Amino acid sequence: MHYRTTAKRAKLETKHKHLLEDDETPSVFNPKYRVCPYLDTINRNLLDFDFEKLCSISLTRINVYACLVCGKYFQGRGNNTHAYTHSVGEAHHVFLNLHTLRFYCLPDNYEIIDSSLDDIKYVLNPTFLRNEISKLDQVQPKHSRTVDGILYLPGVVGLNNIKANDYCNVVLHALSHVSPLRDYFLREQSYATIKRPPGDSMFTLVQRFGELMRKMWNPRNFKAHVSPHEMLQAVVLWSSKRFQITEQGDPIDFLSWFLNTLHRALKGNKQPNSSILYKIFLGEMKIYTRKIPPVELDDTAKQQLLGTDEYKDQVEQTNFIYLTCDLPPPPLFTDEFRENIIPQVNLYQLLGKFNGSAEKEYKTYKDNFMKRFEITRLPQFIILYIKRFTKNTFFLEKNPTIVNFPIKNVDFGDILGMKQRDKGIKDTKYNLVANIVHDGDPKKGTYRVHILHKANGQWYEMQDLHVTEILPQMITLTESYIQIYERCPEP
Repeated sequence: MHYRTTAKRAKLETKHKHLLEDDETPSVFNPKYRVCPYLDTINRNLLDFDFEKLCSISLTRINVYACLVCGKYFQGRGNNTHAYTHSVGEAHHVFLNLHTLRFYCLPDNYEIIDSSLDDIKYVLNPTFLRNEISKLDQVQPKHSRTVDGILYLPGVVGLNNIKANDYCNVVLHALSHVSPLRDYFLREQSYATIKRPPGDSMFTLVQRFGELMRKMWNPRNFKAHVSPHEMLQAVVLWSSKRFQITEQGDPIDFLSWFLNTLHRALKGNKQPNSSILYKIFLGEMKIYTRKIPPVELDDTAKQQLLGTDEYKDQVEQTNFIYLTCDLPPPPLFTDEFRENIIPQVNLYQLLGKFNGSAEKEYKTYKDNFMKRFEITRLPQFIILYIKRFTKNTFFLEKNPTIVNFPIKNVDFGDILGMKQRDKGIKDTKYNLVANIVHDGDPKKGTYRVHILHKANGQWYEMQDLHVTEILPQMITLTESYIQIYERCPEP
């Protein structure tokens, strides 16, 4: 009987030998798979997969393993590699390949197959199904619990400020609550099929943003915050160090560069629907420009100039990603109590710039122009940039004017052109979803952001790692800098 079993086993081993060599599928014949006695040494509190995946000794990115006991990264698995040396020297035995997501026990060098390690795999690479994504804004959200027992709400997690990257953090927070953009990047399959030429490393920016988005919305995180380290390294690299994590920058510059670079990386072109970003944010406007004759000329000369083609009205059809709103200059004098008056202005007054009839003077070093702006198509999401900073020869000045704006049902229909208004377009009302605020001096100030969690209707204030609930009435009292509005859903 024993001979028959042995012979049968040998026959099966011969039959399946090619399978065991090609793909190491766990089976009773493969001695590389064992039950590991060291799983209880794994310390989930020390695991952090937000940082760059490179060996802590050789600094290489090839074949990197994470030690699940101390959380450090090492290269290799074979004899005399850094991971092998670490396992022998420190008696740390359980490692995870950061690329293949497979677990190994060193120095014995066998693979570990155990379902209790799936949570670690999910934290390294969170995945979302379509039905899970569809429920993010509709089902009442459940708080998740970290390894050390802290409760957090997926999507409302702090971002680590490495040194002076809060201007990037507020933009990333705001974009993570633009629903169509978030839904697109939560599924890696959305952009995995985009054809790109060999060596196109700009696509790394797309991958890093997708990874960050999935980590921010991960319901099974080990900690209640995320570090955007890898994402920001890609930003520093592809902006040619224009945006740094060690120096304060301007969120509107970063937002404009980031959206346009992502659009190009996703193989977008000038067509409105060529990428997910243009589908969401791209609007259209007409710019009417007329040149003003020099002041020193007499009336006759001015009339002659106005009759030439150069001084006739020029009409240009163009696209926009965001609208720049100009604040009125602040008062120069103090009031009767010798205190500066905090000026206020209505949002609709700022939007009057785009109604097609309000003219504004623009100067170049030799010519003066009068321009009018007329919106011809409103996008699904409108980004408003409230211009607070003016730079003169000597220093940077900040305009402290408070903008009064409603949180819901902001009607942008008044800034549409007459032809569009005559068409009777109804979906011109928008709700605020994100509000970026600047506090303090122009150069030394800080940024924070207010975001709306649609599923529970609650507003949150986020400043780096700090997350607090806030009343919507308090949002309108802040010095708003960038706002994102979403078109109201049809009733």
